[in-house]
Parts: sequence; C-alpha cells; structure tokens
Amino acid sequence: MTRVQLLEREIKKLDRANLAAFRNWFRKYDAEAWDRQVERDVHAGRLDKFAAEAFAARKAGKTREI
Repeated sequence: MTRVQLLEREIKKLDRANLAAFRNWFRKYDAEAWDRQVERDVHAGRLDKFAAEAFAARKAGKTREI
C-alpha cells in the first residue's frame, strides 16, 4: 500500500471536527507551498517573460483597469 493510500485510509476515519481541522491545515499548507514555488520561480526568472508581455500590452493600450 502506498503512503497516499495509507493517508486516504486514515483521513476516512476522521470525524467531522477532525476532518474540518485537517482540511483547514491542508489548505494553509498547500497555499504556503504554492507561495514558495512562485517565489522560487520569480527569483529564477521563470516569470520574466510573462511580466514583459504584460508591460508591453499595458504600454500598447491593450489592457483595461479592473
């Protein structure tokens, strides 16, 4: 049995309150992991192309305020 399968089995055993607590913890954990990945991508220059495209579109008048 894989680790994921073991986790799934344990999660299914949780009562409503513990499942809610786990869900809240996991959302925070997942969001922080996403933020760290974006930070790494920014520092590595992986998003520079997209920023340049956005600035060029803004300069060309192809954007609008939201």
